[in-house]
Amino acid sequence: MKIVSTAPEETFSFGRRLGQLLREGDVLCLIGDLGAGKTLLVQGIADGLGLSEEVTSPTFTVMNVYEGTTPVYHFDLYRLEWPEQLEDIGFDEYTNADGIAIIEWPDKFPDFMPDSYLRIELTKIGDNDRLITVAAQGARYHLLYEELTRDCS
Repeated sequence: MKIVSTAPEETFSFGRRLGQLLREGDVLCLIGDLGAGKTLLVQGIADGLGLSEEVTSPTFTVMNVYEGTTPVYHFDLYRLEWPEQLEDIGFDEYTNADGIAIIEWPDKFPDFMPDSYLRIELTKIGDNDRLITVAAQGARYHLLYEELTRDCS
């Protein structure tokens, strides 16, 4: 699925709708350059999940945890250099936990990502315009993809 967002509000709204469809155990992998809108998308997802906590980029902390009915584990792997650092932060435990894992920069360690996930790539195509490309890896995410496609068409 490819969607063109022409304003930050549209990226946020897409995230909100996605958040409403997520459930415990889901994993999202977000790909995009710095400033592509990954954090804004996560803010929309958090809003869709009913989280009231302020969502910020975990660039310097590597992971933020947002408590809610379903916890959200928000990773930013940008500053990590070695796969061993994933162990140091308990990456496997969180991505296999009872919450929702959102991983920014998963392409840094592709061999260490979960087997199944929803992949979302944000590409700048203008000052405010973003191409949002969604792909599913695994049965659960194919169902999620289909539901998201119905909602966004």
